[in-house]
Amino acid sequence: MDLVAGGHRLEYNWYGPPPDKAPTIVFLHEGLGCVAMWRDFPERVAEATGFGALVYSRVGYGKSDPVDLPRPVTFMHDEALIVLPEILEILRIREAILFGHSDGGSIALIHAGSGKATKVRSLILEAPHVFVEAIGIESIQSAKENYEKGSLKANLRRYHDSNVECAFRGWNDVWLNPDFRSWNIESFLPEIKVPVLVLQGEADQYGTWRQVEAIKAACGGVVETIRLPACGHSPHRDQFGLVLENTIAFLKTR
Repeated sequence: MDLVAGGHRLEYNWYGPPPDKAPTIVFLHEGLGCVAMWRDFPERVAEATGFGALVYSRVGYGKSDPVDLPRPVTFMHDEALIVLPEILEILRIREAILFGHSDGGSIALIHAGSGKATKVRSLILEAPHVFVEAIGIESIQSAKENYEKGSLKANLRRYHDSNVECAFRGWNDVWLNPDFRSWNIESFLPEIKVPVLVLQGEADQYGTWRQVEAIKAACGGVVETIRLPACGHSPHRDQFGLVLENTIAFLKTR
């Protein structure tokens, strides 16, 4: 299925009941993600909770429209403050749980702390970023080398097809832009009053537990945190069972 938001056609899938029958979990993918890369995780969550689940690919990803490069360093703010509110309105989502992975987690935080989150009832965040860390920049530089000389481009093409350059360069070039070193969204956190669940892998190559600590210290509501063993930057893939279990438990109480 497709919708038009932010002036671009975006692919999306919907699982479970419509928004007038139940809350909707909105899945916000990582910097190299898309609808297909979530695999069956959103559907499993929808089945277990009875909630609806919206999964969409941002512009430049998956089967959505391509995007002009380079992306601005404000790309996550633009998504959180312009595109996401439009999507919620178009699809008539009345009550949303934002499930954000990596960049998607940051987008969820910006939206929830912006004063525009009137429809958001809680947040679930996997490996979110609220500031830039050296470990992340080093891993993003390594990803660039793998994309240009290794197998990463071929692997990503399976999901993004003709958008593969948009998807990779639109993420990688921004994070490696010197102007991005000062990127920080901690100012949004005090305005987040809804319950938050943060899941962080112990072996995450893009960020450390410092991100989680910053979120817990500054958010205006209750923040639950889970440290996942034997887990890298993709908790719902590396620790599928644990993430599914904790997501369901959180949603049933929040």
